[in-house]
Amino acid sequence: MLICALMSPIDTLQKEALRTRQLFIDINGSHPNPRLREPLGLFAVPSTLSSFPAVRWPIECEVIKENIRHMEWDPPEAEPFYQFTGHERTPMAVGEEKGNIVFCSDSATKTPYFTGSRVGGSRKPLKTTTFCAKGQRDSALEFESRFESGNLQKAVGLHEYELTLRHDLYTTKHTQWFYFRVKKVKAGVTYRFTIINLLKSNSLYNAGMRPLLYSERAAKEQGEGWKRVGANIKYYRNNGSQDGKALYSLTWTLEFPHEGDTYYLAHCYPYTYSDLQHYLQRVACQPTTAGYCKLRVLCRSLAGNAVYILTVTAPSMTREQKRAKRAVVVTARVHPGETNSSWMMQGFLDFLLGDSPDACLLRETFVFKVVPMLNPDGVVVGNYRCSLSGRDLNRNYHSLLREAFPCIWHTRNMVKRLLTERDVVLYCDFHGHSRKNNVFMYGCESKDRASVRFQDRVFALMMSKNATDKFSFRSCRFKVHKSKEGTGRVVMWRLGIKHSYTMESTFGGSTLGGRSGTHFTTRDLKSMGYYFCDTLLDYYDPDPTKISRCLSELEDLQRQEMKQKLVKDDSDGHLGDLSDAESSTSGSNSTESDGLPAHLLNISDKSHNKRKTLKSRKERNRSRQVHVEDKESKNTQIHGKFRHVTLTVLQDSYLEVMTAPDRNSASPFSRLLSASGRRVTVHSSIVQYIKAIDSLSVKLI
Repeated sequence: MLICALMSPIDTLQKEALRTRQLFIDINGSHPNPRLREPLGLFAVPSTLSSFPAVRWPIECEVIKENIRHMEWDPPEAEPFYQFTGHERTPMAVGEEKGNIVFCSDSATKTPYFTGSRVGGSRKPLKTTTFCAKGQRDSALEFESRFESGNLQKAVGLHEYELTLRHDLYTTKHTQWFYFRVKKVKAGVTYRFTIINLLKSNSLYNAGMRPLLYSERAAKEQGEGWKRVGANIKYYRNNGSQDGKALYSLTWTLEFPHEGDTYYLAHCYPYTYSDLQHYLQRVACQPTTAGYCKLRVLCRSLAGNAVYILTVTAPSMTREQKRAKRAVVVTARVHPGETNSSWMMQGFLDFLLGDSPDACLLRETFVFKVVPMLNPDGVVVGNYRCSLSGRDLNRNYHSLLREAFPCIWHTRNMVKRLLTERDVVLYCDFHGHSRKNNVFMYGCESKDRASVRFQDRVFALMMSKNATDKFSFRSCRFKVHKSKEGTGRVVMWRLGIKHSYTMESTFGGSTLGGRSGTHFTTRDLKSMGYYFCDTLLDYYDPDPTKISRCLSELEDLQRQEMKQKLVKDDSDGHLGDLSDAESSTSGSNSTESDGLPAHLLNISDKSHNKRKTLKSRKERNRSRQVHVEDKESKNTQIHGKFRHVTLTVLQDSYLEVMTAPDRNSASPFSRLLSASGRRVTVHSSIVQYIKAIDSLSVKLI
């Protein structure tokens, strides 16, 4: 009893705290304050790969059982761009009528919208995808793309193959990314591959970019990975069209070095959802990172795949120190075909989770929220730009449809919650770009903040100084266009994050310094993640000297640009002058993929004419009056070429318009009727109900 009486209140509270893991004692001076611990994430991530959830596919997708993985490898020397000879020819179009279909896999393209998913995709037996004649089976290549991130739909020909890429699932557009496998190759034979349904009017292939080739035999025997290959490369407009838009082709020739080998061809270095899981498994198994890295599941995608989030920060001694830390949010792979963004993300995480003094300083200074793959479903099925909603997620960050866009909805919600807890100083979303070389940034600059205008550009300028032969500050842009209001960069900026960026990496290579005219490797892409961390330390250095120098340099650059604008006309518009384009959407504009997801549009179309809405008494009386007037109008004699049309307008008034089939009539309704014949199309936001005599059919949109 005496011992208990002599115990201090602090000791008593600490003893009580031992009974629960939810309570801890925060000692502020001599006064103990019991507090509840922060709740853990809803989903915990296991540390063993065997416990990671298996990849889920849409139920209509056929998937081969092979587990395809590639080794990481960097060539000993930089791979140069293709040098054009001027003799690159345009191959003759073959088509299905004349050519031999050697591969066809279109089962996943016949469903208009996403309905469900399961591990391994379709339950049905795999269909035969090879249709070549018996006498040609020995000489024809064997194609396959029914694996993670593969997207070849059809191959036609013999030695010279016309390839058709699958569109993003539940859309009719977005073809740029390609990734497929070929077998039964012959050594010493020159093969030609021509992709015939690309949608972009220009491409880095016109600037010397070459496709990638991976040999399983070279990987096993020589330890070599992806290499740049191809000759006679040409990107051109073909004679085809789709939905009124021109189609473009990419053609190249290739000789395979080994006969009987298995090869893979790709637009950029693949980085699948399984690759991310393997990387996160290595992170979770490292005991050294457990103290400052928490791996959780932010949410589940439409198909049920996990969207992972990492919280990286050093432990704080007190609650005040913890709250004083500023936050940095970094995301990647919202566009599944931009695999270079995942390699930059891996480099960023490698540096941040390392044991270097700079990495330790970053963890002590900031709280990092990292979402390494925002669109796992699109990555799995081999989409280029969209998710399984059939929409570009990076145009729907402002959407309130949580069930349709769960990945970005939860990301935005996480940032909102983080802003209430601490100051979020920077947001950056990693992307890839298909029409510009080098690495660059897009930012958000407000016209109302003229006094701090250049502050938004300092970070990008510092990046160019840290990565002189890879990062181009002159390619950076900071205007906020109306078409980009739904992007992550702009939405996060509107939420209150002053420094919000998109970091874009080329699919090609560098045109700067000693690396000019060479392709980027995975090592180069990962190095951009390292430089991003270095720039964070430079930008938030307590010593303002670096920022002051950058601001002075930016003022000088602006004066130089103003002088050039006064003496120089507009640019010619060739590939190198595409710096005004904010994203690689030419020919496959993402704004066309904005709006409701595909499955909701289908439901809306089906229920529009079937759903019966309840009406008030006033509306019922109004309908009866319209019905009576309609019957009277039918009995009215048609005088000459004129017709009476009764319209009920939203402003509770009735309008009787005398219309004539004259296209030059001043009335918009008469022009509508004369142009439409016996079918009238009127927007529902203007006209609530239309009745026209002479059985005129009406369609509401």
